[in-house]
Amino acid sequence: QVQLVESGGDLVQPGGSLTLSCAASRSISSIYAMSWHRQAPGKQREWVAAITRTGSTDYADSVKGRFTISRDNAKNTVYLQMNSLEPEDTAVYYCNADLVSQTYWGQGTQVTVSS
Repeated sequence: QVQLVESGGDLVQPGGSLTLSCAASRSISSIYAMSWHRQAPGKQREWVAAITRTGSTDYADSVKGRFTISRDNAKNTVYLQMNSLEPEDTAVYYCNADLVSQTYWGQGTQVTVSS
């Protein structure tokens, strides 16, 4: 099992930046993949970015070039650096841990992009 706690969500103006953190309750070095997802009001949850245990990364087209996912195994934490934020990025952002046999979700953190 693993518990995930997201933090860092906030109200930010368009064009601004935020860094989200996802702290895990156990070592993440052996976890197959960690990822970020988001859910905007009235919409389905969508995948945003992922990082594997080998460090490979992938991004949704909508955030490619603006968001960066990274992991610090020593701190058992995954980050999502978000730049050039747009109102369309407004959503609750969720962290996910894929252990292959099971997946785990955090409770989410709200990101609001508005002037």
